[in-house]
Amino acid sequence: MAFLRRHLLQAGLGLLTLASLPFPAKAKTGMTMHDFELPAIDGSPLPLKQFKGKVVLLVNTASQCGFTPQYTDLQAVWRQYRDRGLVVLGVPSDDFGGQEPGTASQIKEFCEVNFDVDFPLADKQVVVGDKAHPLYKWLHAELGEVARPRWNFHKYLIDGEGRAVDWFSTMTKPTEAKVLKAIEAQLAKLSPAG
Repeated sequence: MAFLRRHLLQAGLGLLTLASLPFPAKAKTGMTMHDFELPAIDGSPLPLKQFKGKVVLLVNTASQCGFTPQYTDLQAVWRQYRDRGLVVLGVPSDDFGGQEPGTASQIKEFCEVNFDVDFPLADKQVVVGDKAHPLYKWLHAELGEVARPRWNFHKYLIDGEGRAVDWFSTMTKPTEAKVLKAIEAQLAKLSPAG
């Protein structure tokens, strides 16, 4: 009887161990960032396939947020790495706290005047929920619920082939060591022609 109890206990612990393992990651969609297009802040098309062979740091931004000073850090990262193949891409969004109420021209002027931003900006987009831009729906499908934006200045890292490879929360500044290390690791993988 003791043998049976011990065997059942071991089997039960095994089931508990299995139950505590993470579920398998969602199946990849087979798409890349390069399959999408955004409208640029000036109203022109912004096909993301133009960034093939580049590493992209994609950030949903807002002009009236406590994290808005991250524009300074984003511009610094852009200046530091753009010649090596990094693109910082800002996607203004009014999804969190109504903190991006302006028009495209107001947002563009705000970024240029206050933060000297010259990295590419998209026009304002929905980044969460059923009405999210397809790019953000794809990111959610690729990286899972945990990687969904929870506030302004959520960051995604996209590799040179257009695959979503990492994400960083609002609280993580673009200039933090873990972000720069991830960017450098992806830049190191680019072909010399990239």
